[in-house]
Amino acid sequence: MTYDHPLADDEKRELLRIARATLREHGYSGRIPPGKPHRDSLVAPAAVFVSLHKGSELRGCIGGLDADKPIYRAIQEMAVAAATRDPRFDPLDPDELDACDIEISVLGPERPIAGPEELVVGTDGVVVEGHGRRGVFLPQVAPDAGWDAATLVAKVCAKAGLPGDAWTESDVTLRAFGAQVFSDVTHPPAKRPGR
Repeated sequence: MTYDHPLADDEKRELLRIARATLREHGYSGRIPPGKPHRDSLVAPAAVFVSLHKGSELRGCIGGLDADKPIYRAIQEMAVAAATRDPRFDPLDPDELDACDIEISVLGPERPIAGPEELVVGTDGVVVEGHGRRGVFLPQVAPDAGWDAATLVAKVCAKAGLPGDAWTESDVTLRAFGAQVFSDVTHPPAKRPGR
């Protein structure tokens, strides 16, 4: 799930552009466009999540923990999945796209942790896994919800369908990870000279 390359602002803008162009094309034709990015750094494999926000409300979020595709392709696939396959929401209507902000989370390396005391709220995301179930929260979830580390761990266990203290069981693993998080809000498209 590791992606160690710190993304520059222009790379972040390109990935956001790719995500939006993919959603436009998919909404129009049902296909994911084949295009490659302009930068070689954006073909390295990465694990990503893509979130769609309409105003202050989440409109879809899907991702994966496996870095098994080039970052640009993973973002294309997760953007389409967030728009069409998040079971919490109706599929995004193509006419809604302009009203949505896109947020991308590029996941960093995981590390095992013993409990909530090893989490840094706002910096760490968390994964719990056990009994054939898995729950994941991105680093931005806890501060947005106003949770402390103990609440974050209890909530990720609940998300996985496990008791809130399941992380204390010997056959349940708890892992933390960082992420590079950026969006249309933090990285709006660069203005071209003369416009």
